[in-house]
Amino acid sequence: MPAVTVENPLTLPRVTAPADAVARPVLTVTTAPSGFEGEGFPVRRAFAGINYRHLDPFIMMDQMGEVDYAPGEPKGTPWHPHRGFETVTYIIDGVFDHQDSNGGGGTITNGDTQWMTAGAGLLHIEAPPESLVVSGGLFHGLQLWVNLPARDKMMPPRYQDIRGGSVQLLTSADGGALLRVIAGDLDGHAGPGVTHTPIAMVHATLAPGAEITLPWREDFNGLAYVLAGRGSVGAERRPVRLGQTAVFGEGSSLTVRADEQQDSHTPDLEVVLLGGRPIREPMAHYGPFVMNTRDELQQAFEDFQKGRLGTIPAVHGMTESGIR
Repeated sequence: MPAVTVENPLTLPRVTAPADAVARPVLTVTTAPSGFEGEGFPVRRAFAGINYRHLDPFIMMDQMGEVDYAPGEPKGTPWHPHRGFETVTYIIDGVFDHQDSNGGGGTITNGDTQWMTAGAGLLHIEAPPESLVVSGGLFHGLQLWVNLPARDKMMPPRYQDIRGGSVQLLTSADGGALLRVIAGDLDGHAGPGVTHTPIAMVHATLAPGAEITLPWREDFNGLAYVLAGRGSVGAERRPVRLGQTAVFGEGSSLTVRADEQQDSHTPDLEVVLLGGRPIREPMAHYGPFVMNTRDELQQAFEDFQKGRLGTIPAVHGMTESGIR
């Protein structure tokens, strides 16, 4: 980790918050519980225990792995439906295939992102390719769910396959951090992801002892999730480590710092920074559907049961779909 990097960050554009930026305080730090998803791959539930008013427009995020599979062990998800939001699957290490009931799909690997706008609904499946199942190997990634406003919930589904080489690479003033802008805008530098709900998604790697203070839109919330390593957040240097999420309060900049000493198997601090403009609409969420009302949820389940969200391609020889 990570797949997308450069030999010399000092060749990249540099980003720092202006001197008069208002530092965002750290409101809380939570620790993600561990569990299993799909057919049994390990996950950390990054947003568990965080009040939704701090997450909006984000719904949930799972850290998938990091796990080094033995031959025959790699797992994915069965066919399952979605409606009313977007799923963002970011593969840091490893390979994942995806396919949907509309005929879309592809392979993402080593820094790629698959951005699926479920909209009105579809069925899809995510699984390791047969070659990875046979050989085993490293698998590590994230899946983020981003809500859609009511006006967009029933839009036609859409895919964006964002290749690792297309992300916007930036660095801090001293070159001690590598910033990968996957979506949104950071100090005028835009990532490739096109979003319906205004958000920013940045994967930052900080060398031991490095610190970043980044400009952050005041109308966005602010979250930092630690993928690996140890460090601190905010001007108050609140400690954080692998599997923890920091929630920032209001302000126009946020600060993350890597500890001087990291574990031997984790040379740097790896953090995902998220921000979004809250939708501030009622949310009705159950299983794979995220709507505005209970009646809309009931309609989504009825549409799924009656096959209106699509059917599994016959080549798979399957007649039923699982629900994530």
